[in-house]
Amino acid sequence: MPIDVKVPEMGESITEVEVSAVLKCKGDFVAMDESVVELESDKATVEVPAPAAGMLVEILVEEGA
Repeated sequence: MPIDVKVPEMGESITEVEVSAVLKCKGDFVAMDESVVELESDKATVEVPAPAAGMLVEILVEEGA
């Protein structure tokens, strides 16, 4: 059953983020809480963890998006 990886709340003053790095590839196995993508704003850079263990079946964003 697919599980979405969602952008975490980054604070009220941050209204826009960019995908600075996709850390895993389609088909990779990931552990729960393993970083899968890196987001960057004008104030912070945050790694987004996998919400569950499993295989990454689809990547819906590209770096720079």
